[in-house]
Amino acid sequence: MGHKEAKEYGRLAAETAKAMKLMDSSLEFVVCGSSFVDMPTFAEWEASVLKEAYDYVDYVSLHQYFKKDEDDTADFLAKTDDLEFFLNSIIATCDYVKATKHSKKTINLSFDEWNVWYHSIDQDNQDMDKLPWRRHPHLLEDIYTFEDAVVDGLAIITLLKHSDRVKIACLAQLVNVIAPVMTEEGKNGRAWRQSIYYPFCHASKYGRGYALEPLLETGKHDTSKHEEVTDVEAIAVYNEEAGEVTVFAVNRNTEEEIEFEAVLKGFEGYSVKEMTVLESEDMEAVNSAEEEKVRPFVRNDHTMDGNVFNARLKPVSWNVIRFSKV
Repeated sequence: MGHKEAKEYGRLAAETAKAMKLMDSSLEFVVCGSSFVDMPTFAEWEASVLKEAYDYVDYVSLHQYFKKDEDDTADFLAKTDDLEFFLNSIIATCDYVKATKHSKKTINLSFDEWNVWYHSIDQDNQDMDKLPWRRHPHLLEDIYTFEDAVVDGLAIITLLKHSDRVKIACLAQLVNVIAPVMTEEGKNGRAWRQSIYYPFCHASKYGRGYALEPLLETGKHDTSKHEEVTDVEAIAVYNEEAGEVTVFAVNRNTEEEIEFEAVLKGFEGYSVKEMTVLESEDMEAVNSAEEEKVRPFVRNDHTMDGNVFNARLKPVSWNVIRFSKV
């Protein structure tokens, strides 16, 4: 009931936005896009909706969750390449409609939901079959592993690379439900950080300012379902107010350390303030209320000669390198 084809929905969205803007011209509007790239209407839906609503909306929404297939860490780490394709495709679709309308307005993206999500799905389906109704059931409580944290870190790097168009990006969710923070019930219930908490925390603290997409030279490898996968993914962020440059980097090669060199052109006089990493030989390591197996630590085995930084990135690792002016 209430289903709308793309043209119908776009028209309704346009009329709704027009009416609401009459009440408050400062309002911004997000029009619903595809939930994921494999939908049969992907891109065609966005184009049809925007042809009706382009002049009255500001963002197109997207969703993406990452799921590990079988015991394949290498391919799991490559799945953020699908996110890159998703973003590039929607940006191209928005700009196509912009061109057809001869418009000067640019539509940006609202990534309403993103995260790793798959651990709890089978269990939740079994539980829901048993009882049709329960009060606040424990659902979607994924317990995240070390490799999940690295995949989320790769997603953050990809979103930062597209921050000229991705203006909103919401990790779904925040507490208990597919979340970085877990809690126990009761007055004295404990709370603890899951593995995915840390890349999100680092990006929140140090990913503020101007995203500086690097000229990246890296080796590549193939996985079971992806080709030409870069060994290293990285992005830099310049926080002018704090006088800091932060590099977020992931080595997604599952076998080899990578010699990582960063040349800070235009930032002469900067030196390493701190290098923080997430590393583990156990891809399935998890945190609990009793024990935190996945947590960041500081590494000091790096060098800086002038404006050239060097370090070795461990296989499957999340690395945060902060520079500041002396």
